[in-house]
Amino acid sequence: MWKRIVLGAVVLAVLVAGAVVYRNTYDLREEKVTIGTLDAVLALPTSIDRPVGLVVFVHGDGPVDATHDGFYRPLWEAFARAGYASLSWNKPGVAGSAGDWLGQTMEDRAAEVAGAIAWARARPDIDAHRIGLWGASQAGWVMPKVAARTPGLAFVIAVAPAVNWLQQGRFNLLAELRARGASPAEVTAAVARSDRERALLDAGASYADYRREPDADPDLTAGRWTFITRNHRSDATADLTAAATVPTLLLLGGHDINVDVADTEAGYRRTLKNLQVRHYPDATHGLVPKALEDSPVRLVLTGLFAPRSVFATGVLTDQTRYLTTVTGTG
Repeated sequence: MWKRIVLGAVVLAVLVAGAVVYRNTYDLREEKVTIGTLDAVLALPTSIDRPVGLVVFVHGDGPVDATHDGFYRPLWEAFARAGYASLSWNKPGVAGSAGDWLGQTMEDRAAEVAGAIAWARARPDIDAHRIGLWGASQAGWVMPKVAARTPGLAFVIAVAPAVNWLQQGRFNLLAELRARGASPAEVTAAVARSDRERALLDAGASYADYRREPDADPDLTAGRWTFITRNHRSDATADLTAAATVPTLLLLGGHDINVDVADTEAGYRRTLKNLQVRHYPDATHGLVPKALEDSPVRLVLTGLFAPRSVFATGVLTDQTRYLTTVTGTG
C-alpha cells in the first residue's frame, strides 16, 4: 500500500513538473549577449528570414534581471509572434553585470539604453528602422530622455510611468496609507516624516545626517539614500516635450497605488502629439489584475501554470496590435 502511495506521489510530482515546464516554454529563441559590461538577453522569433524590429526593455526600480524573474517572457513571446525581437539586460550589479544600479542617475540609465540601441543597430538581423522602447514605472524618467535624443526611434510603450519624482512619492505614500486604513493622525505623522526627508534631500544631507533623524527608516540603506539624492528632482516634462513626435502607447491600471495615473495621462496628453492610451480598470501598477495580485497563492500558481494570464485582459494583444500598426511587420 505504502509503495503505491509513494509511486502515486512521484507520478503526480512528475506530471506537475511537466505541466510547469510546458506552460513556461515560449515560442521564441533566447540568445545571451553582452552589451559593454552588461549581461543581456536577446529574445528572437524562432524563425527569421529578414531583419526584425526590436523592443528594447527599460526596467523600473529595483535589482531587476534581464527576464524580470520570467515576468517579461510572455511579452517577449507576444512581440516575437508580431515579428519583433526583445532586448533586456541585468541591471548593473545584478546577475553578473558589472557596476551598481544604485549608483546610477536617470541620465546614466538613458546613456545605457542609448548604448544598447547603438549595439542593436549594428546587428544585421535587426531592422534599424523599427527599434523602440518598452519601459515601466521608473523607466518613465529614462525613456523620454532617450526618445528626445535618438533620431529615428520608432515608438515608445510606457507602462505606468510617473512624471515628477516627488509628486509620485507623495501620491504613493498617501495611497498606501489609505489602502491600509490609516487614521488621520497616522497620515499627518507620515506626511511630516516625508516632509523632513524632503528637506534633508534638498539640503544635500548625507546618509549619516539622515540616520540621525529619530524616525529614520531602519531599512533604508546608504546605497538607496544615495540613489534617491541623485534622482529625487527628476521630472519628465521637458524630455517629453522634446520627444513630442515619437509615437507613444501609454498603458495605465485602474488600481495603481504607485503612480497617479490621472496626472500621468494629463502630462502625456499635454506634451505628446502622437499618443495612444489604454486603460485597464481592474489592473494594478504592473498591469496584473488586482484580485490576482491580492492573492499571493493564486499569483504564484498562475505564474507557474498560466504565466500568460498574469497580465490583465488585453494587455498583450493591445501592445502587439500597436506594434504592427505603428511600424508594420517589416
